[in-house]
Amino acid sequence: MLMLFAVVLVVSGALVVGAAWGIYGRLTERLEGFLVALAGGALLLSVTSELIEPSIEKSSVLHAMLGVGAGALVFAVCDYWINEKWGSEGGGGLLAAITLDGIPENLALGVALIGAGGMEVAALAGSILLSNLPEAAGGAREMAEDGRSKGKVMALWAGTAIILSAAAIIGNLALEGVGEGTLAVIRCFAAGAVVASLATEVFPQAFREDQHWAGIATALGVILAFSLGSLSGG
Repeated sequence: MLMLFAVVLVVSGALVVGAAWGIYGRLTERLEGFLVALAGGALLLSVTSELIEPSIEKSSVLHAMLGVGAGALVFAVCDYWINEKWGSEGGGGLLAAITLDGIPENLALGVALIGAGGMEVAALAGSILLSNLPEAAGGAREMAEDGRSKGKVMALWAGTAIILSAAAIIGNLALEGVGEGTLAVIRCFAAGAVVASLATEVFPQAFREDQHWAGIATALGVILAFSLGSLSGG
């Protein structure tokens, strides 16, 4: 339980730190794009190695693929609805889109912690942390530029961090007694949603802001996640 709260605090706290960085610090578009691509590469490898592969080993390929497909489909539908209703830039639409990205990530983190040792979720937690920092920085900056007060923007991001923390805690506590087949589908559902968010939100943003270095940054993210995964595997 202590490990769960420590991991959730660090990962969700990155949203608040990132928001403060975006509002009060200086973040060039090129640097933001590089960091987003780096985080995207790390997260892509992490959901594959920490969620999908273990689910196949403990259950079946069918369970895993059903979960991945369903997660991607649900994310795509929700993302389309948010863009159509609120738009993809600034304000409520931006916050809703980031919350939509974050819920499956943190749900997956909570599920991954079930029965895990001290370092087994290091790659996934580290990748989500890396993803949250630049995402929150860019999102908070856009909100502040849209005319919202800095205090209100920080409060919105703090509230988002609380919501995503709750997703991780619920994912861990509510699903602890679930069978391996069901757990595999849930893990892979979250993984599919994250993969869809990378394809539609993260990598396109990284390319727009830093097209020359986005590919290298993505590869560096993969290397970083693989290194973290190697450490967690002993």
